[in-house]
Amino acid sequence: MMKIGITYDLRDDYLTEGYGEEETAEFDHPQTIAAIEETLQSLGYKTDRIGHIRALVRRLVAGERWDLVFNIAEGLRGFGREAQVPALLDAWEIPYTFSDPLVLSLTLHKGMTKRVIRDLGIPTPDFAVVETPEEIAAVALPFPLFAKPVAEGTGKGVTAASKIGDRTDLARVCRELLATFRQPVLVETFLPGREFTVGVIGTGAEAFVPGVLEVHLTEKAEKEVYSYANKEDWHGRIEYRLAADAIAMAAEKTALAVWRGLGCRDGGRIDLRADANGTPNFIEVNPLAGLRPEHSDLPILCGLAGMPYRELIAGIMRSALKRIGNES
Repeated sequence: MMKIGITYDLRDDYLTEGYGEEETAEFDHPQTIAAIEETLQSLGYKTDRIGHIRALVRRLVAGERWDLVFNIAEGLRGFGREAQVPALLDAWEIPYTFSDPLVLSLTLHKGMTKRVIRDLGIPTPDFAVVETPEEIAAVALPFPLFAKPVAEGTGKGVTAASKIGDRTDLARVCRELLATFRQPVLVETFLPGREFTVGVIGTGAEAFVPGVLEVHLTEKAEKEVYSYANKEDWHGRIEYRLAADAIAMAAEKTALAVWRGLGCRDGGRIDLRADANGTPNFIEVNPLAGLRPEHSDLPILCGLAGMPYRELIAGIMRSALKRIGNES
């Protein structure tokens, strides 16, 4: 029986240490860890909860090993925070699920990712990366614009104010984001079209899309943006609907091009938004997508598409085991 370690950052641990709600938004709920562990056990694996990177370091030094690690650790500091656990596991030659340190470091920085996406010829909104207040005046993009922290997830830093209509608002929002998140700000052309999130399972040529989810904002939602508040408390604010029309199929094709072009592995999610012509544009990729049942976008999407949570986890494991040459 294969022994599967599970690495993760538990939100409650960091809240106990004094971190805030938004600071810890990307970290996992106990239900997520329980669901992953129970599902892996139902698939015939022996599981071992490891926890965050510091716990992993202690156990590696003590000589403990695993056949594979199911890694959803987000990390806490720096642009390479999601890459820390995979890099450590690479050094110890222990295989793991999901993307490698190169992909995880690149994709956390939305500006760097968009440069690669643009080079691949994939549509993405024009953008600028603002690193200091002095650089705000140099932004030469037509309004309206959209601004968010360059290296956050779960909608952190995204509010109704993120849609910007003039230079006064641009300066105010950028200064607030620079001060609050202590990292550069991504400023990009605001796209007025439909918003999609596309799930992907698998690696390379074998990657496939279980479904395309369209994000509909209700009257209770913050307007026009898939914000932190809308994501965290989505019931009543968001309606998730499967989409299968021509634009949704174009979003699927673009998502797979992104997934393969960046070298993402095993499972994740890609967000796209249509421009005024109805062309889906790449917004961002999440190679460590949330896996909390009935709460995170990827499980919701798969469930609507007729794929139970167990099959989602099984698909991720099949992809990872095939990559490492163990398809038993």
